[in-house]
Amino acid sequence: MKTKLTHVRANVSDLYKSIEWYETILGFKCTGADINDRWQYADFECESGAVFAIAVDERVPSNGRFNFDVDDVDTLWENLKNKVEVIQPIETMPYGTRKFTIKDLDGNELGFVKQRSE
Repeated sequence: MKTKLTHVRANVSDLYKSIEWYETILGFKCTGADINDRWQYADFECESGAVFAIAVDERVPSNGRFNFDVDDVDTLWENLKNKVEVIQPIETMPYGTRKFTIKDLDGNELGFVKQRSE
């Protein structure tokens, strides 16, 4: 079976606090929030690939890792390393990608990757 991933979601405990963190610390842009009696949900602008979203859920963290391809992983690392909880500092992997991994406010793992140049 072939699939195409179109949407991923991280669970958070406070939607407004998390939106502010993702926008202020990471530079993401929230494109909309849906708040009603059943859920609190927000998604973020993406260039391509899966839409990344957050939602209030008691199952925090989501127990997954969300990797984001970025153009300049080294500059992003320098801008973030002293502002976030680091899981894995920046390094070049044996298979050629360069990456680092951090945690968001609720412990969700966020990886930022520069793919290997061909």
